[in-house]
Amino acid sequence: MGEPRRGEHRPIQTSAVIVLNGSNRPITRPPSPPTPSVIPADDTVPYRELPETFQLAGQHSKYIQDTYTDTQSAREAPYAPPEDERKKEARLRDGLHVMNTEALALANLTQLYETDPTARTGFHKAVEAITRQAVTKSKLVIVGVGKSGLIGKKLVATFQSLAVRAVFLHPTEALHGDLGIVGPDDTLLFITYSGATQELLAVLPHLDESLPTILLTSHTRPNGCEFIKRRPATILLPAPVHEPERVSFGVAAPTTSTTAALAVGDALAMTAAHELHPNVASAFARNHPGGAIGVAAAAAAVACSKKVLVPPPAVTLRQIAVGWDNIHDASHLSSDSTAASLLRAGYASKHGWVRVGEDVAAPSQLRELGDEDLLLPLGSLRGGGLLVSCHDMLAMSAETTVRQAHDILRGSRVGGDDTGDAAVAGSSRGAGLSDGGESAGAAMIAVTENGRICGVLEAAQVLEHQD
Repeated sequence: MGEPRRGEHRPIQTSAVIVLNGSNRPITRPPSPPTPSVIPADDTVPYRELPETFQLAGQHSKYIQDTYTDTQSAREAPYAPPEDERKKEARLRDGLHVMNTEALALANLTQLYETDPTARTGFHKAVEAITRQAVTKSKLVIVGVGKSGLIGKKLVATFQSLAVRAVFLHPTEALHGDLGIVGPDDTLLFITYSGATQELLAVLPHLDESLPTILLTSHTRPNGCEFIKRRPATILLPAPVHEPERVSFGVAAPTTSTTAALAVGDALAMTAAHELHPNVASAFARNHPGGAIGVAAAAAAVACSKKVLVPPPAVTLRQIAVGWDNIHDASHLSSDSTAASLLRAGYASKHGWVRVGEDVAAPSQLRELGDEDLLLPLGSLRGGGLLVSCHDMLAMSAETTVRQAHDILRGSRVGGDDTGDAAVAGSSRGAGLSDGGESAGAAMIAVTENGRICGVLEAAQVLEHQD
């Protein structure tokens, strides 16, 4: 390429922009942006400003710092938990739902055996039938299929470890030769949630009807149970659930039903073992020598063999109270009836207590009636200590020990609980108990269970009780 000729104009390659005919006034530069780094305190790094940006003549640019507050960031991008966290919460929610549902089923089952006569009688007779083996040298034969069969196998292991003889019989195998394990004095325990499992019904005709038979099922009444229709003498042992598993979990997988059956079976095993063996811990230690359980059981058995004096169980208010149903009912009396009529009712009462509607008269109060009081109407004696409403009595749980009740009445509960003293004084005004406790013997105590009055007693019985 030749040399450029003189006078020839060519474009100059530069990054600068030349403004033609621009003014000659000085260029106004924009403010420098803040430095992105912090100058070290020891000045080891020299400070240098960032290079200024190029601008055209006559133009003024304004530096805008690109900053956002925390509030703006949160508003524009709301926090979302990580996927793993959401998955963990979902899994825990599902698992806790199952646990809570099964816990509720067990709570309802406990209440059933506390209150229902059919369930209570069935449990009593079932224990009686199993503990026959102490005399007859027989055994318990548990029959089940499917998940109920698995529950049956677990219960057999529990019974055997507690030195209660038990075996498992599969109903199908029973029809193919295994009926031979059933002895002439054995007790049968069938497990079927529906009460109509075909395999169990098929084997039933081949078992002697004289054998005591227990049915662990969801039915709470004999009516409607196919198994009991075919063997009416069966002992009913209910194990219902509060709602179907399909409703609880969307699928009829045995969960709450097997939990309920297992709980009733375990209760049966422990109760029978305590009746058959004076020292269940020693019997268990002999049958379970292995593992950590075996070591602990052996230690417990050694401790029991040392004949350490164990104090007798504490006496509770339930044991010394007069049952509510045992109080003489004198509801025929009215406010116009005389105190003499109430006194006659007291003499007719087995325990000396008289009930007029929701009002109760204690024996000590009836004994304090004077001759001048006998012709007075009962309406004028209410509130004077003779007739006390059950709502004004001092309420205590049936499981409260006599010693605890004694401390409450004396206002000297262990630990110095002032609130307990206040509660005693406030709850006993209508029962004749003064704040100082001097007339505590005149107070009436309502013994409660599950929110209901199950018995009554006078405070003097507690104060004078000898352990």
